[in-house]
Amino acid sequence: MVEWTDFERQTIADIFGKINYETVGSSALARCLIVYPWTQRYFGNFGNLYNAGAIKINPMIAKHGTTIVHGLDRAWKNLDNIKEAYTDLSILHSEKIHVDPDNFRLFCDCLTITLAAQMGADFNADVQAVVQKFLMVVVSALGRQYH
Repeated sequence: MVEWTDFERQTIADIFGKINYETVGSSALARCLIVYPWTQRYFGNFGNLYNAGAIKINPMIAKHGTTIVHGLDRAWKNLDNIKEAYTDLSILHSEKIHVDPDNFRLFCDCLTITLAAQMGADFNADVQAVVQKFLMVVVSALGRQYH
């Protein structure tokens, strides 16, 4: 079980209480697909992903990015039991969709950059440490069902 300080709990709640899910989700997923093009293989039915411009304006990418970031609500609302909260998503991604679990980390790296850009000076080293810890716990929970 992960231990969370009051500062960490409050920081996570503050971030998710302030972010624009649509903007952050869309930007983070687009960044992931552009920077790590091999991650596009899971989105073959999302239409035109031939270049960065097409990815950035693709409405299906925007919608799925928003869905992913909203999926993090499950974690921050269940900080003391993230692994259990993500059991069904872990099974879905490992057994049905067969997503490479390293892609979770890649997306989280892109999400961290996107949050930093949105938050500006408020995204200091202490906040970054909390965000990285939180996201790595989520990545671990999502990867739990992989063999």
